[in-house]
Amino acid sequence: MSPRPSAVLFTCTLNAVRSPMAEAMAKKYFGREMRIESAGVRAGETDGFAMVAMQEIGLDITRHWPRTFEELEFTEFDLVIALSSSAQRKAEDFFHGRARVEFWPTEDATMIEGARDQKLEAFREVRDGLLARIKQRFR
Repeated sequence: MSPRPSAVLFTCTLNAVRSPMAEAMAKKYFGREMRIESAGVRAGETDGFAMVAMQEIGLDITRHWPRTFEELEFTEFDLVIALSSSAQRKAEDFFHGRARVEFWPTEDATMIEGARDQKLEAFREVRDGLLARIKQRFR
């Protein structure tokens, strides 16, 4: 395992579900040791189901403001973790080799159709999968 990076950027398509969830969880466990931020290929709106799923584990993302790569004020990341293929392509183009890019393919829970409980369960699965991967990667 490579040494723990000093600055990590989580990215996804809209910076509205996956990357803000990952950012909040990584900050909870590793925020004192690393700078952790998130961005998207495009800026969406933070999803209500994502907010509920995160509140269930004691994390508040209601104040998260989705932003794009171009809106980042800090760009000296050691590691960029892309959670969608479009974010991976954007990160590779945007950072031009200045940061290591890892691709963690993560399902887009907003694509799940069905009743509220089915949708919320999809968001929980994304949350729990990301949390396990974050803990494994940065321990």
